[in-house]
Amino acid sequence: MPPASDTHAPVLHPPGTWPPGPSSGITGWGLLRQMARDLPGALASWRQAYGDVVHLRMWPEHEIIVSDPVLVRELLVGQHDAVIRWERAVDVFAYLQGNSVLVAEGSAWTAKRQALQPAFAPKSVKAFVPTVAAAADAAMALWQPGEAMPVESALTSLAMDVIMRMMFSSEIGSEARAMETAMHEALVAANAEMFWPASAPDWLPWKRRKRQVRTMLTALVERHIQARLALAPEACPQDLLSRLLALHRQDPAAWPLVAVRDECMTAFIAGHETTAASLSWWAWCMAANPEAQEQARQEVDAVLQGGTPSEDALSRLAYLAQTLDETMRLYPAAPILMSRRSTRAFTLGGWTMPARTMFMIPVFLMHRDARWFPEPEAFRPERFGLGAPAIPRGAFMPFGTGPRVCLGQHLALAEMTVVAAMMLQRFVLGKAEGQGEPEAVLNISLRPKTPLLLKLGRR
Repeated sequence: MPPASDTHAPVLHPPGTWPPGPSSGITGWGLLRQMARDLPGALASWRQAYGDVVHLRMWPEHEIIVSDPVLVRELLVGQHDAVIRWERAVDVFAYLQGNSVLVAEGSAWTAKRQALQPAFAPKSVKAFVPTVAAAADAAMALWQPGEAMPVESALTSLAMDVIMRMMFSSEIGSEARAMETAMHEALVAANAEMFWPASAPDWLPWKRRKRQVRTMLTALVERHIQARLALAPEACPQDLLSRLLALHRQDPAAWPLVAVRDECMTAFIAGHETTAASLSWWAWCMAANPEAQEQARQEVDAVLQGGTPSEDALSRLAYLAQTLDETMRLYPAAPILMSRRSTRAFTLGGWTMPARTMFMIPVFLMHRDARWFPEPEAFRPERFGLGAPAIPRGAFMPFGTGPRVCLGQHLALAEMTVVAAMMLQRFVLGKAEGQGEPEAVLNISLRPKTPLLLKLGRR
């Protein structure tokens, strides 16, 4: 297998020339329509036709699709100070998440990231393992196994409960189903808006549901913030909200209450959605690969001895971690990273990219590239085991890479490991009657096109 760098252009191309790409016609908007209809399919066909660096001319933009691991790392790590997030995506996400760490740029982002980093460091994450286990135990006690168990919905509700407990020391309760539906609608709407240069005013009649979703989420967050403010600081539980309010009390100018609310909104949305999506796909992969499921179960039984997962036990669940990694390779929750725009000219793969060039990074293409992952469509957890061939840096990046790597990656991995282990302790997962491989659909995150139903049996 040749290293990724062998695919690069060996010479510098003259400034003013662009990488190969599909014909754009007069405006290139036809390419945009293809992307709106089936973004993963369009990107895959262009990569096959033109290679790892593809140029799209969609007036007034020049967009570069980069799917070479070395070049992706150069873009996100080596040139991180020369790219910002796509303005349109920022506007769409800001509707629900304000100017949170996910949305902010420049010095504002740096300050937020540095302030929040300790709460998501591995040491802090370990303290939340009992919280995750308690939420999973409560949820699974209510599951009704059967021939068509709504696993995806159950895992989404569980992930919401976990983030509620971590953030507010409170359970999600009866709001779970309504919030699950609302968040799905919000993601579908946000994904559709990405393909329009601007959003229609929110006061228009057909935007009523969008307004309702924001009102619902804002009310949830505000209720907990106001209740917490009524408590003396020494009486507050040690959760994410208390950490945010401590920042507010230390520096109200840098951390006004609206900033606290924005971070809570982002933590709730991002903190449950990608985890729930990944666990849903993992459940499918286990049902579709019973031998891997049984090997993971035997490891869980040997390590946990029937007990509740502890922070120390997680590192010993090596094969279970491999099944999660392989699931995220096949079904990355964020299959396409938020596009970037260059703020100055730089060279990438021999091409001179002028300022204001757009860059799109299709993670899912790298994850299913036979050069880095032989038999890429097969579920093979051993790819990530000891002694397996080395995976090129940048070829596997379910949480992104560089300074803007997902802030909650350690938390997500710990949560998924705990929940997966407890599922294997209690249940055997199988395909429901007539269940074929679910069709994956991109709506910001990657979810099954129709609700995922599996056959669950108690052990």
